[in-house]
Amino acid sequence: MSAKAEQGSETSSSQSTSCWSVSSSSTFSSLRVRMSSMDVKPKIFCGRERPVYKHAQHAHKAFESLNEMRRLGLLCDVCLVAGDLELPCHKSVLAACSQYFYAMFTNEMSESKATRIVLQEIDPSALSILIDFVYSSEIHVTEENVQTLLPAANILQVAEVREACCDFLQAQLHPSNSLGIRDFADLHACQDLYNYAQTYTEQHFTEVVHYDEFLSMAVEGVCKLISSDRLTVTSEEQVYEAVMSWVHHNLPSRQHCVEQLLENVRLPLMNQEYIVQKVEEEPLVKTNSRCKDYLIEAMKYHLLKSDQKPLYKTPRTQPRNPIGLPKVLLVIGGQAPKAIRSVECYDFQEERWYQLAEMPSRRCRCGVAVVNGLVYAVGGFNGSLRVRSIDVYDPLKDTWNSCPSMEARRSTLGVAVLGGNIYAVGGFDGAAGLNTAEYFDVRVAQWKSMSNMSTRRSSVGVGVVGNLLYAVGGYDGASRQCLSSVECYNPLCDMWTNVAEMSCRRSGAGVGVVEGLLYAVGGHDGPLVRKSVEAYCMETDTWTAVADMHMSRRNAGVVANGNKLYVVGGDDGSSNLGSVEVYDPTTNKWTLLQSSMMTGRSYAGVTVIERPLL
Repeated sequence: MSAKAEQGSETSSSQSTSCWSVSSSSTFSSLRVRMSSMDVKPKIFCGRERPVYKHAQHAHKAFESLNEMRRLGLLCDVCLVAGDLELPCHKSVLAACSQYFYAMFTNEMSESKATRIVLQEIDPSALSILIDFVYSSEIHVTEENVQTLLPAANILQVAEVREACCDFLQAQLHPSNSLGIRDFADLHACQDLYNYAQTYTEQHFTEVVHYDEFLSMAVEGVCKLISSDRLTVTSEEQVYEAVMSWVHHNLPSRQHCVEQLLENVRLPLMNQEYIVQKVEEEPLVKTNSRCKDYLIEAMKYHLLKSDQKPLYKTPRTQPRNPIGLPKVLLVIGGQAPKAIRSVECYDFQEERWYQLAEMPSRRCRCGVAVVNGLVYAVGGFNGSLRVRSIDVYDPLKDTWNSCPSMEARRSTLGVAVLGGNIYAVGGFDGAAGLNTAEYFDVRVAQWKSMSNMSTRRSSVGVGVVGNLLYAVGGYDGASRQCLSSVECYNPLCDMWTNVAEMSCRRSGAGVGVVEGLLYAVGGHDGPLVRKSVEAYCMETDTWTAVADMHMSRRNAGVVANGNKLYVVGGDDGSSNLGSVEVYDPTTNKWTLLQSSMMTGRSYAGVTVIERPLL
C-alpha cells in the first residue's frame, strides 16, 4: 500500500471514529438530560387519584390485528383442516375461545405439538364461520347454516355460538316446526331449547296437531305428548280428535294403536253426550275390549256426584294443568263514532296499550274468533253496508288476509268457537233481524248451514259452556222488543232449545264465560242502558245477579282472561267509552283498568291471544 493510500485510510478511519464519538456523545448527553428530567417529580394532590386506566377498545383492536395476521398467514402455528378447507390459525387464540382446543393444546395429546389438525366430523362451512367468530366475535345465524353450525359449536365447545343458534331456533318456533326443533335440540343436548320447544308444543297443541310433524310421529311420541299434564286444551275432546286424526292419517298401519293411545286420553273429563255419541260409536273403539274398559271408567265417573268425583282417582281423571303464555287483549275495529280500521292491543304483563296493523277496511259490529292462532273478524258493518266478508289476522306476522265469506250478510251478530269451528249466529242483514246461523269449517275453509233459532236476534251475545253454544238476549225486530230469552245449541244433534230467561231484557249485552258460568253484562232495554250483570249456571238452569259495573255500558266487548272478566269500551247511551272494567268472581267486585284505550269505541270485536314474538 502506498503512503498516500495509507494516509487516506487513516484519515477515513479517523473521521469515522470522530463521527461515532460525536454521535455517541450526543446520545449520552440526551440520555443524561432525560435521566435528569426523570428525577423531577410532579406534585400530586391527595384525594385526586384516578382509577386504573383501561382502554375500552384494546381487546377489540388486538383481535382485529390477530385476525388480519391470520388472513396473511403471519405467526400462525396450526392449520385446521375440514374436508377441502384449510384454515391457518393461532393456537393461543383457539385455546382462549374454545374448551375443546384448550384441552387439545394444553394436555399431553399428540395434537398439542401438531401443526396440522384434521377435524373429521365438522362441516367445512360451519368451521369457517366458527373461526371467523373466534377472531371477530360476530356471527350471522341463518336458516341455511344453523343445522350445521349448532353441531359444530357443540363439538368444538364454542358456547356463545351454541347459545346464538339456540336463540335463533327458539325465535323460529311455530306450530308447524316445534316438534322438529324439540327433537333437534334433544339430539344435540340443548336442554334449555328442548324444554322451551316442549313447552311451546304443549301450549300450542291444538295447532300443532294439524301439521305433518305431528301426523308423522311414532306412536310412542304421540303417547308421551298427550300424557302431559301441561297440555293446553279447552276440552279433552280436542285430545281425542287429535289422536283419531293421527290414526286415520295412516289407518292400515295405525289402527292397532288405538288402545295404546286412548290409555292417555282423559275420557272421564269429556262431555257425557260427546262420549256416548262420538267415542262410543267410533268403530275402532267399539271393537277393542280395552277401549271399552276406558269407556266404562268414563261413564262411572259421570255417574258420581260432584263431591265424589275428586275421590275417584285414575291417571285419566286428573285434570290437566297447563302453563300459560303471556296474554294480550285485542280490540278490533268498532264505532268511533263511525266504523274504523284501528286495532289496539293491551299487554296484561306490561299494562300498556299499543297499535297493531289496521284491518284492510273499516269494520264495526263484527264478531271475533280465534282458531289455530289466527284471529277472524267476522261480518259487521263497514259504514255503508252490512257485510258477509271475513278478515283474518296473523299475530306472528302482524298482517291481515281474507278468507271465504259467509252465506248471509250479518251485522251485530254473535260469534264463538265450538269444536274447532267458527259459529256466526243471528245478526242484522240490513233489512231484518236474523234467526239463521252458520258455521265455518276451518279444515275445509267452507261455511256450512245449521238449524235456525226459534227467535230472530240482532245485537245478540254468544258464549260456549260445556260444548254447548248459548245465544243470549238481543232484539227481534218484529215485536220491537229487546229480549230476555236465551237459546242453547247442541252441535251433536243440530238443535236449539230454550233455557231459563234472564232477569231482564238485554240487547247489545256482552257475554263471557269464567269457570263454567255464563255472564250477561250490561246491554240496554230501549233507552235504558244497564250496568247490571247476571250469571247463568247450566247445571241448575238459573240466572243469578252479581255486582253492578261502575258504568252503564251497551255494545261493549267482553272476554275472559285469568279467571276474570274484561269489559271493553261500549257506549253509555250518549258517548263511546275508552275505559275497561275487570270483574273478579272470587270477590264479586269490579275494578277499572288504570289505562284506557287510545280510541274510545263501541261495537268493537275483542279477544285474548298469546303474546306474539314480533
